[in-house]
Amino acid sequence: MATVSPHRLWPDPSGWSYTLGLPHDPRAPRIARTTLRAVLGSYGMGELVDTAELLACELVTNAYRHSDGPASLKLRAMEGDRLRVSVWDTNPVIPAPFDKPPGLLPPVSPPESVGADRGRGLLLVQLCADNWGGYPLGGDLFGTSGKLLWFELGRQRSLAAVA
Repeated sequence: MATVSPHRLWPDPSGWSYTLGLPHDPRAPRIARTTLRAVLGSYGMGELVDTAELLACELVTNAYRHSDGPASLKLRAMEGDRLRVSVWDTNPVIPAPFDKPPGLLPPVSPPESVGADRGRGLLLVQLCADNWGGYPLGGDLFGTSGKLLWFELGRQRSLAAVA
């Protein structure tokens, strides 16, 4: 069962974060999209919904496909009307391009096969997010292992602007 936990960021009273626990279930991306829409809409960040929903869904789908355990989605307000979306899963392997800092990446290239039905999700994150990255998590952090992939969006950026 998915759970949502709102948290206030201290000491900034305008900051907020939500964590959504997701079971290893094929319905997890839909649950994440629905939650993301509700949270962003309630905080007046509706113009970020389409892009955030697309990118978060890609990360949650990858978490389901490439790990055997639960996952979590975290939404966090940041300074300057920015949003950070993080997805944790139990697989410790950080996929390219998240395995390198954004500034050290080669030019964006599409999947090898034009007709492929997979392999475009992380490319979309790379193209549409303002910033993104990944961190391995060892078992020493509260007994949690796996990885955390994240991206950031600002209010001035929208999916239409990328297209």
